Amino acid sequence: MPAGLEVRGLCKRFGGIVVADAMELDLAPGRIVGLIGPNGAGKTSFFNLVTGVVRPDGGRVSLDGRALTGLHIHQRARLGLSRTWQNLRLFPSLSVLDNLLIGARVYPGESLPALIAGPGRLRRAEAADRTQALDILERMGLAGVAHTDVASVPFGQQKLVGVARALMNEPRCLLLDEPMAGVEGHAYEAIQDVVRRLAARGIAVCVVEHNVAFIRDLCDEGVFMFAGKVLARGSVEDLIADPRLTELYFGT
Repeated sequence: MPAGLEVRGLCKRFGGIVVADAMELDLAPGRIVGLIGPNGAGKTSFFNLVTGVVRPDGGRVSLDGRALTGLHIHQRARLGLSRTWQNLRLFPSLSVLDNLLIGARVYPGESLPALIAGPGRLRRAEAADRTQALDILERMGLAGVAHTDVASVPFGQQKLVGVARALMNEPRCLLLDEPMAGVEGHAYEAIQDVVRRLAARGIAVCVVEHNVAFIRDLCDEGVFMFAGKVLARGSVEDLIADPRLTELYFGT
């Protein structure tokens, strides 16, 4: 069975600040793991290191047995590693649909020889990407705003667009960075439903989120981080009931 995401001895410091201290973490296919801990624990830095946004000082990262260490961001994405961002990073002048189309894993038009030699293949690929994007939007309740500028839709829907774009990469592992910040109502339930369906298809999911109730309701297990280390792993209920961990999270 595929190994999912494996992280071994991941290290990173910025001057005297350690954001990853020989970190070890496995994300198994079909499991939803919640990454919790106080601000500054290294949670988003972990995502940045795994996806190649930041180069680690040491350690190894692999996905389904394939080494990711040393690969560029786009190379990791094409192997099935996707993420969302706290600050969305959408293209505000483009429609919701076009924001998704940008997230497709492979686009033949990026290659000039392929563009010249195979315009028919390019048209078929564009049509397939469009069909896939519209299907994702339909499943996430966003079909009605597909042709609306993304900057004009409510913030909760923009969060959903960020998740939908990540799904266009057909991920094997999905990293969600605070997907619930500023989200409520339908978008809250829609994100939960989408994540559960992804896990049911065998995709490994890791969620960084300060909404502990969301993590508790959604995740199969939790991982508590502090100062770049994994301090504990288990059920979310057990983690938030541990006096030592709650003191680290909320202070004395």
